[in-house]
Amino acid sequence: MTVDADGVERLVMAWGRIDTWLQAYAPVSAALLRPPADEAALVAAEQVMGVELPAGLAAWYRIHDGVDEDAAPDDAVEVAGILPAGMAMLPLDWLVREYLTHTQEWEGREEGLLPFARTPGDVWYGWYVDARKSETTYGNLGRWAVDEADTPFPGFSDGWPLPDWLSEIAAVLEQGRSMRRPDGTEEKGSRPALYRGGLTWVDPRVLRINAVVLDGPR
Repeated sequence: MTVDADGVERLVMAWGRIDTWLQAYAPVSAALLRPPADEAALVAAEQVMGVELPAGLAAWYRIHDGVDEDAAPDDAVEVAGILPAGMAMLPLDWLVREYLTHTQEWEGREEGLLPFARTPGDVWYGWYVDARKSETTYGNLGRWAVDEADTPFPGFSDGWPLPDWLSEIAAVLEQGRSMRRPDGTEEKGSRPALYRGGLTWVDPRVLRINAVVLDGPR
């Protein structure tokens, strides 16, 4: 009997569900998903950064090498933001570039926090995965911002394990509801929505685009 200690099997299953949902209901976003990153690219990225990718994050890049944000429609770049808070998964070489910028050009930034996603079209906010093996937050989700400190997400926790986060995203899309944090708190400000044939995430209380907010299974 094998034990999925690093959550890779759960992550692959969760992303498979997300992929299937995108193909069925948000084909414009699905078309932006890039082919898998090859092993040589993963090794090269780790060598340049001097950081080993956690197993879950590496497995995710073996499925898709991020989102091709540049291929999104000019009037609907939001459909590249298929992750909660409307953020786009970065191609591996973009992750490396972001990481070097954060650690070499920004003051007070920890090494080992891998910025794998950001808001499409800007560099102000994003998600990271903690790759510091000595920390209790290893392999877990966090948020970065240009003008704020890097912090685990949810706050006042050790962060959200990447496989668990992706499993929740899959359930959210399938059920048409808001995200729920590990403690059950509802993320009312970040709800999935369909926009111009793609997926994005919106705050339905201050909806600024003509999107269809998901409200139940599709």
